[in-house]
Amino acid sequence: MVLDIIYSTLGALFLIAGFAGCILPIIPGPPIALIGLIIAYFSSFSIITGNTLIYSTIAVVVVTVLDLVAPLIFTKRFGGTKYGLYGATAGLVVGLFFGPFGVILGPLIGAFAGELYKDMRDKRKAFRSAWASFAGFMFGTGLKLITVGVLIWIYVASFFNSVIP
Repeated sequence: MVLDIIYSTLGALFLIAGFAGCILPIIPGPPIALIGLIIAYFSSFSIITGNTLIYSTIAVVVVTVLDLVAPLIFTKRFGGTKYGLYGATAGLVVGLFFGPFGVILGPLIGAFAGELYKDMRDKRKAFRSAWASFAGFMFGTGLKLITVGVLIWIYVASFFNSVIP
């Protein structure tokens, strides 16, 4: 009984950390949330199945790969450079200090600054590349948030004895 409470609590903490990791660039959100779901699996309070863990693991792997590749694809498609990607990441870190609007606008401003650093002559290209870098970054972040949201839903539903495939 005590061990079940520990598993359930640790699972919830990992899921919360995973959700935060979807926004914070330092923390790998979906893998941490998956660890939380795996820990909760061992609690007798939950009804998470082995199949659910397999499907969840596949989803986390796919989303993690897409999160790494999407900004590159979006940026390259519109002529962007790695400076735009670096700028978007730096903009996110700085934007964290300015609340929700900073988290949204920080990557865009950072990507624009990074592209301008690379080539100051063509501001229109820098903006287009920055927008593509930002779109790829937001696409990856959105996928991570949806995935971790589903993992949290599985965790919560499993404690109410809901049917989980």
